[in-house]
Amino acid sequence: MKLEGKVAYITGGTKGIGYGIAECLLEQGMKVAISGRSQESADAAVKSLNNSDKVLGLVSDVSKLEDERKAVADILDKWGQLDVVMANAGVGHFAPIDELEDEKWHQMIDTNLNGVYHTLKASVDALKKSEGYYMTLASLAGTNFFPTAAGYNATKFGVVGFTQAAMLDLRRYNIKVTTIMPGSVASHFNDHEPSEKDAWKIQPEDIGKLVIDLLTMHPRTLPSKIEVRPTRPDLK
Repeated sequence: MKLEGKVAYITGGTKGIGYGIAECLLEQGMKVAISGRSQESADAAVKSLNNSDKVLGLVSDVSKLEDERKAVADILDKWGQLDVVMANAGVGHFAPIDELEDEKWHQMIDTNLNGVYHTLKASVDALKKSEGYYMTLASLAGTNFFPTAAGYNATKFGVVGFTQAAMLDLRRYNIKVTTIMPGSVASHFNDHEPSEKDAWKIQPEDIGKLVIDLLTMHPRTLPSKIEVRPTRPDLK
């Protein structure tokens, strides 16, 4: 895929990993729509990216299919096409299963799992037209289970399975589908505030570089599931 002039949509793109991916795609000459839960956060991200003519800030709650359909419609109204979709929005709550609150379980299911479905459902027709690329941001928690993470593991195992099955369904339309499964990332996930102490972690721009590598890979080759982790976690 030649990236100049292509259009991408990144859910949860106002900070963290999504924001880092947006920065990298803009550097390649792409147009990027980012969504957040509030217009204030979306506007602040657009201003920070300092590229307002190629950035569109949208409000969308990915747990609602109608929100995602409106977001995609707004992108098509503005730019007329959609080539790359990154389903990045996610939340995490961690507690032993006997202590996990019901509300937090359902929030993770609605955002992390239903959200990737809603994003794909809203964008798949546009991706068929562009023969584009759909990606999900999963986690190593989608293959490795650990204590206090029953809810989070359930959603990320689900995201991995969903994405791989969708890949088999959609490749006949020349749509490429990949799930990226990072380990520890220096992001705002779970209300974390990145600092110098996170230098050992994967950085958001590292995921952005990975996305560019996927987009520019020869179309005959599809890395459909990618695990990525810090090189030296012992330095934390």
